[in-house]
Amino acid sequence: MQLTDLTAGRLLDGYRKGEFSPVEVTEQALERARRSQPEVNAFVRLTEEDALARARESAARWRRGEPAGLVDGVPVTVKDILLLRGHPTLRGSTTLSEQGDWAEDAPPVARLREHGAVFLGKTTTPEYGWKGVTDSPLTGITRNPYDLTRTAGGSSGGSAAAVALGAGPLSLGTDGGGSIRIPAAFCGIFGLKPTYGRVPLYPASAFGTLSHTGPMTRDAADAALLLDVIGRPDARDWSALPAAPGSFTEALRDGVRGLRVAYSASLGGQVAVQPAVAAAVRRAVARLADLGAYVEETDPDFSDPVEAFHALWFSGAARLTQSFSPHRRRLLDPGLREICARGARMSALEYLAAVDVRMQLGRRMGRFHERYDLLVTPTLPVTAFEAGLEVPRGSAHRRWTGWTPFTYPFNLTQQPAASVPVGLDGEGLPVGMQLVAARHRDDLVLRAAHALYEAGVPLSGCVTPAGS
Repeated sequence: MQLTDLTAGRLLDGYRKGEFSPVEVTEQALERARRSQPEVNAFVRLTEEDALARARESAARWRRGEPAGLVDGVPVTVKDILLLRGHPTLRGSTTLSEQGDWAEDAPPVARLREHGAVFLGKTTTPEYGWKGVTDSPLTGITRNPYDLTRTAGGSSGGSAAAVALGAGPLSLGTDGGGSIRIPAAFCGIFGLKPTYGRVPLYPASAFGTLSHTGPMTRDAADAALLLDVIGRPDARDWSALPAAPGSFTEALRDGVRGLRVAYSASLGGQVAVQPAVAAAVRRAVARLADLGAYVEETDPDFSDPVEAFHALWFSGAARLTQSFSPHRRRLLDPGLREICARGARMSALEYLAAVDVRMQLGRRMGRFHERYDLLVTPTLPVTAFEAGLEVPRGSAHRRWTGWTPFTYPFNLTQQPAASVPVGLDGEGLPVGMQLVAARHRDDLVLRAAHALYEAGVPLSGCVTPAGS
């Protein structure tokens, strides 16, 4: 049995029954990470010694029949934007130093530690998580396990690749404009951007309330389990929500029968979608109807809010680097340096005008969800393109937002949104479908995704890097 192919839920069942131990699982996951690292480059660092020590402690607890929590002994990876106690968090940048005591965990990491998780290592990110692909001055290019010439997506590309490879079934990602959903779609895994505040964030993101933290997993059931662990308040985040009233795992059983689903193939003709992507998403939507959902093909009433998103995003980047010396600024990714310069030129009135657009969009989507429980779109209009590029070769767009028009609107509105893998295109690359619900209805997104997994629609299993 390849333990690296198992979901977190199946691992926990095996621990409970004594079929295998957290030590065996951790050793296999570390071996998978080490073996794939030269080709895929999903990791900034592996924390092998700490991981094995925590795995041994977990094994002893399981032998006593006293697991510490909901994910005791499950291997987890952490995007290198989030603090992991005892290890540097360098955010893909050569502008930060490894020196320091690194004495704190980020809130979701702290919750996972309390529940006995085994931390395998830190995963790659573009510098400060600024773009939708994963390459950085610190770690270079992270590649797609399905095709090593293609991007893994970003900015949580290392986490997506790690989960796809079997280097731990659970990972923590961050999402300010699609950064969980983009790499989830490109790498054929499940990724959830929860309602803003559902998972506390500390330190606060420079991108403000656009930025969410969430699960990246093998399937929706694992994501629900992980959200049950990490979706708890933390005093360090003043904007965190209270604990959810019930278990996201328990809500999975409710399925999709009777849910009102709006299917928007192209946001009212605003987005040109590759035919293979459109076909895979349409098949999955038809499966939701077969499972008892009421599906209507319709579009939400909004135009592309990209300029408002850019105003907020670029301003955040400028604020992040405001105190940098000229030397330190020269070390930045050139694209990041460029958007920082643009953000620094924006006025307060331009920023507030973008906030107005955001509020109007939130109102429109609030009204939309009075009629529909879920909105379904492609996650992306394309599949994974050439690694090392911010935009596909030949694109008319300069910035990554040009090929991610389905994702960033729902960071502006703070709604829960997930990417579900629903097939492969003609080149064998994964296709993602996006599920969006009203704020605070993360349960609906997870229920619908789980129903698709139960029906056998999404991709499943781990990938051996192409070319290995």
